[in-house]
Amino acid sequence: MKKSNCCLSVLLGIVLIFFLATTSYGLSDVFKDNIYHPENLKPTDSVLKVKIGDRAPDFTLPSVFGKKISLSRYIGKKNVVISFVPAAWTPVCSDQWPGYNIVKSIFDKNDAIFLGITADNIPTLFAWTNQMGDLWFPVLSDFWPHGRVADTYGVLRSDGTTERALFLIDKKGIIRYIDVHDINKRPRLESIVRELEKLNK
Repeated sequence: MKKSNCCLSVLLGIVLIFFLATTSYGLSDVFKDNIYHPENLKPTDSVLKVKIGDRAPDFTLPSVFGKKISLSRYIGKKNVVISFVPAAWTPVCSDQWPGYNIVKSIFDKNDAIFLGITADNIPTLFAWTNQMGDLWFPVLSDFWPHGRVADTYGVLRSDGTTERALFLIDKKGIIRYIDVHDINKRPRLESIVRELEKLNK
């Protein structure tokens, strides 16, 4: 019975992931009216400075809600997914983070925390994420010194924004997965979920 329930839970999770990966997350019309639509951008515009197997560079950044968050606080406690997104109030970014908000239970199941980072300042991030509703994960500002954390990881673009990039860091602080994605496209949710699952095998 227990095995049957587990299989059903996994199946429902997969269905949810594929549904979310192929649909909009239903942002309100008011929110969408405030989105800036940039032209199609160069897919990537930086050179990675870390690789899989490296110890993830530590950092401390201010969060939207005032507290400073350090990567090192999760070492030995949680797996960490870092999501760099290029800029607030842009269409792909405004769809991407609500998707992770919806699948919080999958992160909980895999003993993982999600950290969202942009090079925007705190007031901009506050206004933007407030329109998304209650995000369960910390949203951090890499505004000053501008893009220093993004630059340390090698995902700071030449225009001062960051790449659309995901880093999975295990409980020992080791980078286990990197996806520097085409900036014009949203990463598929099932990719990071699959990588999280690998850590538990």
